[in-house]
Amino acid sequence: MADFPRTKIENLSVSRMIIGTNWFLGYSHCTKARDRLITARMDRKAMADVLEVFFRAGVDTVYGARPESHQLEDAIRDAEDRTGRKAVKMGTPHFDLSGKPEAKSANERTIEGFAKIGCSVCLPHQCTTDALVDRVGRRIRDMDVYAAAIRRFGMIPGLSTHMPEVPVYADESGLDVGTYIQIYNADGFLMQIEVDWVHRMIWKAAKPVITIKPMAAGRMHPLVGMAFNWATIRPQDMVCVGTFTPDEARELIEISLSILEHRDANLELQRTRSKASVERK
Repeated sequence: MADFPRTKIENLSVSRMIIGTNWFLGYSHCTKARDRLITARMDRKAMADVLEVFFRAGVDTVYGARPESHQLEDAIRDAEDRTGRKAVKMGTPHFDLSGKPEAKSANERTIEGFAKIGCSVCLPHQCTTDALVDRVGRRIRDMDVYAAAIRRFGMIPGLSTHMPEVPVYADESGLDVGTYIQIYNADGFLMQIEVDWVHRMIWKAAKPVITIKPMAAGRMHPLVGMAFNWATIRPQDMVCVGTFTPDEARELIEISLSILEHRDANLELQRTRSKASVERK
C-alpha cells in the first residue's frame, strides 16, 4: 500500500489524515462512563497498537501530544520503533491569561515543554485561543506574542479554535501562524454557525486548515463523516480522526483512501440477519 496522501504546513510535510488523541486520553464528548471506558482500555500498548497501524499506512502526524502525557509519549516512541517511521507531533498548550507578573515566564516554560518533546507544530488550545478573540476589534489579542515565542522555540505556530471567526481574523491581521484547527462535520456537532458558512471559511483561509470532529465524536457513520470532509475541503487541508482500536484505524484509512481514489472500499461490512436478502449470491 502506498503512503497516505501528504500536504505541507509551511515547509513541514504532514499526512493529510492526522491522528487525534481524544480516544487515547479519555475525552469522548459523550458521557463520563465512556470517558472511563477509554482510560481503562487505553494503556501504553493499546495506544501503540493503534499508532502502528496509522504509521504503517503513512499517517504519521499526531495531534494532541503533550509533555504531561508520559504514556502517550511512550506509545509514540514504541510505534516509531516498530515501524521505523518518525512521528510528526502537534501540541496544544493552554496558557495563563491572568496577566499576573509570573504568567509570562510560566507560559514560556509551557511552550518550551512542547518543544522538548519534539513538537513541530504548536497550536494554543481552544480554551486559550477563543478566550482572546476580540469580535469588536476583529483580532486575537496577544496571540502575536505567543506565536513569536513558539517560533523562538523552533516550532510552527497554529491556532486551535472552535470559533469560525478565528481564521478570518488571523488572516485579516496577518498573524504569523501556519495552520488553523476548525470543527467541521455534516451533523453540525459543536459548530457555532451553519456548515455551509464554515465550508466557505475553510475555502477562503490563507493557510491550510485541519478539520476536527469529522464524525461528530462518534455520532456519525465513518463513511458519511469522512466522505463529507474529504469531498468538501481543499487538497492542502487535513482531517483529524480518533480511533479506539487498530481495526477502527484500518477501516478509517481504507474508507478515506477509497473516497480519495473514487473506488469501492475493500472492507468487510458488519452483518446482521436483516441484511441477508441484499447480499449478492
